[in-house]
Amino acid sequence: MQVKGHIEVDRVTKTYASGAGDIPALDAIEFDVAPGEFVSVVGPSGCGKSTLLRCIGGLIPPSAGTVRIGGETVKEPDPRIGYVFQKAVLLPWRTIERNVLLPFEINGKPTEKDRENVHNALEMVGLADYKQHRPAELSGGMQQRVSVARALVTSPSILLMDEPFGALDAQTRESMNVELLRIWEEAMTTVVFVSHDIGEALFLSDRIIVMSARPGAVHDILEVDIPRPRTFGLVENDERFWKMRQTIRQAIRDTLH
Repeated sequence: MQVKGHIEVDRVTKTYASGAGDIPALDAIEFDVAPGEFVSVVGPSGCGKSTLLRCIGGLIPPSAGTVRIGGETVKEPDPRIGYVFQKAVLLPWRTIERNVLLPFEINGKPTEKDRENVHNALEMVGLADYKQHRPAELSGGMQQRVSVARALVTSPSILLMDEPFGALDAQTRESMNVELLRIWEEAMTTVVFVSHDIGEALFLSDRIIVMSARPGAVHDILEVDIPRPRTFGLVENDERFWKMRQTIRQAIRDTLH
């Protein structure tokens, strides 16, 4: 029996049609993600990391191969999946509370239980006191926390995150990484996280998938042998962190040749 939150990516290939000829984006990608596991995907720009997430999330179909969640083939956007994009994508005229309530409104009239779930999600990301504010009144980091709350409010078994902190300054990004780990440990959601930042991926992940240059393929899968709970201070003083950072950096360089 397949377990909720278990992701199987089975030889997923994606090619985009173009007037100048087909553009290969992914080439026979294959890996599994265990329930409750935090896996990051890194690789050179243009290697298809975002395309891979969209295939897993059912936002676009693969040209070949299959994505399965809990043993079921993904053919369309799946309610078991929450998605956090590179930008917060909040509706500026709605309060924070009503932005997070949106998934329930799309599916019908929200219930009292739904509103309670919104409150709990905002508490989880530390923004319950800001529920009547509008997005423009919040910092970039706080807006991204709202996005995380909205993705978690329906209790998805999987969270797909596409460079959600890439536009933030270094200090805010670091605090968001710490916050994300806290939320993940509390919710025990399966996470697939795309990042350009090797240090970020190492800090967050159980495993890291290194992709090759386009068409993206799995170049290597590395276990992050750094114990939890983690803080940036402990991780950056751990010799294993720096060795793995160099290993991943060299692996990405190797894919470019």
